[in-house]
Amino acid sequence: MIALIQRVTAARVTVGGQEIGGIGPGLLALVAVETTDTAASGERMLDRLLGYRVFADAQGRMNLGLAETGGGLLLVPQFTLAADTRKGMRPSFSGSARPEHGAEVFAALVQRAGERHSPVASGQFGADMQVSLVNDGPVTFWLEARTQATGTAGKAE
Repeated sequence: MIALIQRVTAARVTVGGQEIGGIGPGLLALVAVETTDTAASGERMLDRLLGYRVFADAQGRMNLGLAETGGGLLLVPQFTLAADTRKGMRPSFSGSARPEHGAEVFAALVQRAGERHSPVASGQFGADMQVSLVNDGPVTFWLEARTQATGTAGKAE
């Protein structure tokens, strides 16, 4: 699983002109589900999203995670992050999960996020979405969370 995270002062996602999710200060996470991802991959990614230290402490250092700040989490499905762009002029999406599998794993991520943190909002899997944000910093990171090929959560990158 891949997530491109951005620390934001605000972010929202709309579909067909209607806002379906939005947050104030927090993290916007564009999330790609890959072919080998499972619920364990999603759980590992959620741990990273909630704990990754990108927020300033009292000394102004990035030492606090989202869970510590109470900021919002906006999860937006973004299969193009899993594209292979190493050769040619057209991306290959062979590493991206099939839509049914991707939707299932993404939905499980959103559900678990809502159980473990608040506020949580999300985009709509498979929809033509418009995402707007005010990047704070700017602070942007690429996160990966993979479990062993067996699908167990025993060892993750």
